[in-house]
Parts: sequence; C-alpha cells; structure tokens
Amino acid sequence: MERASQIGKFSDRDKIWDMVVVGGGATGLGVAVDAATRGLSVACLEKSDFAKCTSSRSTKLVHGGVRYLQKGDVLLVLEALRERGRMKANAPHLVKDQAFVISNYSHWNNVLYFCGLAFYDLLSFGFGYGRSKFISAKKVRKYLPTSVEKGLKGGVVYHDGQFDDSRMAVNLAQTCVEHGGTVLNQATVTGILHDDAGRVAGVRFTDNLTGESREVKARSVVNAAGCFVDDIMHMDCPDHSPMVTPSQGVHLVLDRKFLRSDYAIMVPKTSDGRVLFAVPWHDKVVVGTTDIVRPKAEEEPRPLREEIDFILSTAGLYMNPAPTYRDILSVFAGQRPLAAPKKEGKSTKELSRSHKVIVSDNGLVTITGGKWTSYRLMAEDTVDRAIAEAGLPRRKCVTRKLRIHGYRPDPDLSNHLYVYGSDEERIRALIASDPALGERLSPKFGYTLAEVVWAVREEMALTVEDVLARRVRLLFVDAREATAAAPKVAETMARELGRDRAWIDRQVADFTALAQNYIFEE
Repeated sequence: MERASQIGKFSDRDKIWDMVVVGGGATGLGVAVDAATRGLSVACLEKSDFAKCTSSRSTKLVHGGVRYLQKGDVLLVLEALRERGRMKANAPHLVKDQAFVISNYSHWNNVLYFCGLAFYDLLSFGFGYGRSKFISAKKVRKYLPTSVEKGLKGGVVYHDGQFDDSRMAVNLAQTCVEHGGTVLNQATVTGILHDDAGRVAGVRFTDNLTGESREVKARSVVNAAGCFVDDIMHMDCPDHSPMVTPSQGVHLVLDRKFLRSDYAIMVPKTSDGRVLFAVPWHDKVVVGTTDIVRPKAEEEPRPLREEIDFILSTAGLYMNPAPTYRDILSVFAGQRPLAAPKKEGKSTKELSRSHKVIVSDNGLVTITGGKWTSYRLMAEDTVDRAIAEAGLPRRKCVTRKLRIHGYRPDPDLSNHLYVYGSDEERIRALIASDPALGERLSPKFGYTLAEVVWAVREEMALTVEDVLARRVRLLFVDAREATAAAPKVAETMARELGRDRAWIDRQVADFTALAQNYIFEE
C-alpha cells in the first residue's frame, strides 16, 4: 500500500471509475472493500489520514448494544450481534472476546440485568462470544479487585468484543488494495462533478502533498464522510439543508491499576441515563463515554471539562481508589454523525444510531449513522444501492466471510505485535536485518522503530501523527510519552521519506501542539 503507486492510478484522466468513495473512515473503507471484492473499479479518497476522526476514537468495542436492548430496539441489536460475530471471524487478530461485569447494588438489578443479558445471548445465537451468568458479591470482588464493596449485592457477567479501531481501518485499506481497489490519504475532495443532465459524474480532489488538483470521472459517487457528510452534499446541491448533528464522546485512559483485571466494567445506567464502560486496552484502561451535542463537526474536537468531570465522578462510584485528574494518561474526543434532531434541544441519547442510505436527486449516494460494529453491513447496503442507482453490474456481496488483511486466528495477546496479525513476522524480519530498528520508542512501551518503518513502507503513514496516533497507539495510551517519542519517530520517517531537518522540526512541533489536546491538567 504505497502512496506513489496509488496516486499513479489517477494518471489516466479519461478513465471512468465504477465508484469513487469520499471518506476513509470505517464506513468509507468498508464500502471500498465491498465494491472492490465485487469486481468494481473503486477509489477511496480521504482528506487527512485513514480513521483520522471518529473511526480512531471509539470505545474500542465490537458490540450489539446493550443500551439499545433496554430501549426495545431488538432488530438493531440483532443486526449488530450478527455483525459482531462476523467481525471477529474475519479479523481475529484484531477482535477478541471481552468479558464485562455489571456490579449491582440492589437485588432487583441482579434479576433485571441477568434476564436482559440472557435475552442478549439468545439474540446472538450462532454468533455468540460467551454466555452471561449471575455471580455473587464475592465473585464480583474477585473478578474486579478495585470494585466499591459497600452495598454490593452481586453482579452479572456478559460478553462482547474488543478491538483496535484504527488498526482495523488500516487493514481494511490494505484489503481493498489487495482486491484491486485504490485508496489515497491526504486527498481532499473539493467538488462534485456533474454531467450535462446534472447527474453526479465524479469528483474533483486536491493532493494535499503537492497541491495539484485532479478530476476523477465515476459512474457512482458515495459520500461516506462521517460528521462531514453535509459538506459533500452541499457540493452536490448548494441549497442542501444539514441532516447530521455531531455528538461528542470523550474517553479517559488510565493506568491498569484502576482495574487490575482482564474483566471490563459496564455501568448500565449513569446519573444522566447513559452507559459507561471501563475496558482494558493495550495494557491500560479506557473509560467513557460522554454524549454531548456539538454545534459543528471538528477534526480535532477538544474534550470539555464537564465531560471529564462526569467520567471521573461516575468511575469513582465503581472504582476504589477513585481516579483523579492526575491519573489521566490521555484523553481523546471523537464525534459521531447522528441524524439531526427535528426538535430543538433533543438529546443525542434519543437520536437514532441506525444507519441510513440516502440518494440525492442528482444521484449522490450518502451513507451516515451506524457504528464500527456494523461497518460491513453498512457497506453492503450502500454498494447495493449505488449499483442500483448507477446501473452498475450486479454482483453478490462476498464480505460476510472475507478475511481481512493480517488475518491470523488465536494471536498471542501477550505480545503487542499481535495487532499486525500475519504481518508480524515481516516486522520481526526488519529488526533481524537491522538490529537498530529494535530500539523502543518509549522505555514504558514495547513499540519499536521497526513499526515506524513498517508504517511508512506498508501502511501509507506520512506524518508523525499518522504513526503515533493510528499505526501504533502511543498518543492514545500515554500522550506525554508520545510527545517524548516524536523526535525519534520524525527522524526515522525522514530517512524513509527523504525529508530534511526542517521537515523533522516542523513535524515534531506540529505533533507536540496536537498532543496537548490529549493532555488535560487539573
């Protein structure tokens, strides 16, 4: 997946592609993989880096959505549970079983949640991760040594999935390329092309590295720009009314001492009626999330103090000792694209999480909503609709049992390189050929210079941020350590990319400024 070879595929200005996808997050990459595996010529254009926004800032869960079951949305949960099973089967190197404990402080809740989760298991028949069970207060304390013990009446264990979101996005991009598709980051779509009849006929994009503008002709254009879908729809129809509202979710990353367990915590009802998770991830604990309407979509949303206070105060009800500001290793915010509320002041917890495929009068196909777990189904629905609208060759979707790049069953989770799946040996080979590449990026973590080289050569990483945020996850697990590692990463990348000292200094300065958004001082 080399950028030079990918952009070279646009050299034929007269080529008419079957499909151009705008957006390189979970949905856009999923659409590109689906189209490529059906034999369509497809190009996926991402204005920043793959999974730059929402798709790298999730709660790291592959789940059916217990909270939606509470609301009676059984079909949505059933759909997600099936996709949860397929996601693990297709990418076992990234998706693993995660057991959760719901600690209950009333006997009624023991009955309520056990019955609800038994139904959750029933819905996942054939795609299950493990059966739910009631456990005593003593067992809760054993499974979660940091539990608040006062008033504890027992608990319920249930199973969902856990994964690495941006690693999945990178592997989807690689999968697309392996099946004849084209993916390109740092390619900003600036306009929609129309034919003489006013129908969508392609896109205009700018190569952010060179400033060159290119036009790509296509029979179908899919808008998968996440929180920014309205911007693309406006290019197609200038009087388009906004249909998406961004909902912000914040996560805190804490030391593993606040969990001291392989079990995760699930709080089914917080003080404001939402849910809260504390999930082990890359030997740390991710705690979140919030759900707040924001006025506009942002690439780098900043966490609000009220969000952090809410997470800390809620986590403190279930963790002993209670975490404080001083314990936050990293804080990250992401924004979800939700259907715009029809009534002023409607909260995001009331808005639909299901996905929607919309076709404009000019033929622009837009996909919005949904979540990581259902990315494959969203892609299938979108490509089906795009094929019908553009009169493309009808071919059956094959992604239900499609192995994602890196596929490796039963990975060794004790080694951080497990997320590379079948590519792990090639990274080890880099170190064997040049032992200097075995140097660690940080004394606290196992990430090495070999992974930086791999990210540049094989995963289209172009900036220090690309590497430290989304190829290895150091920015997300410890923002201060990531800042300290930035010069070493920039120098290694410069040797690979042929950049000078000025580029190194600029990259370090840019990353240091960015990392401040992930560090929150009291």
